[in-house]
Formats: sequence, structure tokens, C-alpha cells
Amino acid sequence: MSVFIGVDVGGTTCTICLGNEDSTVLGVSQQFPTRSKDGPDATIGDILAQIVRELEQRGYGPNDVAEIALATPGPATADGVLLQTPNLDPAKWDRFPVRQALEDAFGELASGVRVSYIGDGQAAALGEYAVRTATIRWPDWISDAQHAAFDRSIRSMFMVTVGTGLGGGEVREGVTVRGCKGRAGHAGHMMLPASVFRYDHDRQLKVGNAYCTAESAVSLTALTHQLAHRLTLEQWRDHPLNHQGSSVREKAKQLRELAAAGDPLAQELLDDQARALGVTLLTLNYIGDYDLLVIGGGVCDISPALRERYLSVAKQTYDEHALDGFRGSANLSFSLCGDQAGVIGALVYAYSQQR
Repeated sequence: MSVFIGVDVGGTTCTICLGNEDSTVLGVSQQFPTRSKDGPDATIGDILAQIVRELEQRGYGPNDVAEIALATPGPATADGVLLQTPNLDPAKWDRFPVRQALEDAFGELASGVRVSYIGDGQAAALGEYAVRTATIRWPDWISDAQHAAFDRSIRSMFMVTVGTGLGGGEVREGVTVRGCKGRAGHAGHMMLPASVFRYDHDRQLKVGNAYCTAESAVSLTALTHQLAHRLTLEQWRDHPLNHQGSSVREKAKQLRELAAAGDPLAQELLDDQARALGVTLLTLNYIGDYDLLVIGGGVCDISPALRERYLSVAKQTYDEHALDGFRGSANLSFSLCGDQAGVIGALVYAYSQQR
């Protein structure tokens, strides 16, 4: 039986997913470091080694692979040539043909296996859509009974992925919207009003080629930038994070746990993020008028109580700024797939290329 493989390369970690011919997920790997600073060769080598391990664990080899699909942060060409991608060190990754490099590397193990390419936000949306409409089975994560209860009537969906950056992707009628050059879905680089940002310092983060973008408000990169300023303020001078010797980025990674424990600084930062996301989702819905708006990525790992608070703040902000007809009608939800939507979507895309 042939094996299909999805590969999701994030700004911080990578993940591998295997599926069989019956559109059933066989397994998802543990996340492993992207090693962006070490350059593309190191990352491609790590991906190849992980693919071989995942295959061997399930009794397969490289010659059993029918198709591989690769998802990475963008911007990139439709054929997977990276273009000053903010979340993969541009000094080493710019103009790198990542799709071709993975195909060539795997070709040394098994000839004739094609690698296709899709943006990471597009992949995440496709994975979430496929799971919610039960067009792919994932028994280790979602039971058959849950699959049977899912909504096959969903026709349009936009998903934002909150992680190192802010990705996005749209699915309509079961098909990922890729755009004329494969670049569709870059929600993170939409401009936001300055009023979304609490302090002038928060507006000074340049992501990609602009200030005051969605990604400069809603991402780990944004939290790191904002936390650095907050910790210099008199009101947070005695905050426990000020007594740690770790980097600001490592401190920012602790904010979800701190917010869940009731830490006021962490809650303020995540509330600000949720408000900015509410404005972002409203803007997207003005254009697309979607059946469903989904929040995915690493932010899904927050505690249930914090998820409820985060979603409530996003909805309140959405409705506060929405026109009549949009106000109160948004169908906002956290992802069912969490941080693994992208790799599931890459697998689904691999299936679509064979069909």
C-alpha cells in the first residue's frame, strides 16, 4: 500500500505526517527544531531523516512513498521558491528552492517521487477543513463518532494560524484558494489601525515590509516585542519575569501558562492580541463572508478557560467594529487540529496532487 507524506516547516519547528491510500492519517511526528539559522541544508537533512524514521516505525520504506507535499511560511512562488520569508532567516533562505531541494534529497532514497508545494497558512486551512468535513480520517486524534458528527455543509472557511508569525488560508468548496501566483492568504501582513496597539512601542515592530500589521500584533514575534517594553514599565518592575536571566523570547513563550494562572501582565498581553485578532477577522470576513472563521496554530494550546476568554475578547472586538449585518453573526472557533492543522493539510494536498 502506498504512503503519502505531509511536511510542515514552521519558523520554529517542523512536523511530518503519514497517510495511507484510504485518506487515513497513519501518524504525526513529534515536532522537531527547524534550525532556520543553520540554513536550508540543515533543515532539509533533518526533514529527510525524520521521514525515514516515521516510515520505518510503521514498517515502510522510501520506495513505498507515492507523493510528498511540503508547506512552509511565505511569501514564496507557487513552485516553492522562498522570497524574503520573515520567519525563515532571509539571509540564508531568500530565493531558496525549498520544494526542489526536498524532492532532490528524497530522490537519492527513492526515484520518481514528486514533492508538491503549498503555503503553510493554506495548508492549515485545508487540513482543518478536511477534518471538519470528514474528508480525511484521523483516528489517533478524532474518533469515528466525532467524524460522523462533523459538518459536511461547510462551503467556505478562513483560518488564521497564530504561531511564530501569523499565517492564513482560505478554502472554498473543498479547494484551497492559492491565488494567481500561489500567494493567497497572507492575513498576517494586512494593515491594522494604530488604535489596536496599546503603546507607541508596539507600533514600531516591522514585520515583512510594514509596521502595524496583523502579524506585528498577533504572533510570538509580536508578544516578544511587546513584553520587552512592558517589563521596563514601573507597574511591572517587580514582575517575576524581570528576575529571570533568559531571553525575552523565552520569557514570551511562558505567557500562556502565566495567563492561565491569572498573571495580570500575561493576561493583558493576550487580551491585546485577541482584540487585534478580532479586527483582523472582521476585515477578512468583509471580503470573504465565510461560513466559518477559525483560529489555529500554537495559541490553541492555551487552557480551556483562557481559550474561552481569548475567543470572547476577539468576538467582542469583532462586534464592536462590525457593520450591521456582520455584527453578531460571526462564526468564530478554535481549530480542532490545533498546531497540527498545517501538516494534516500538507497531507491532504499530497492526496489532491495524485488525484
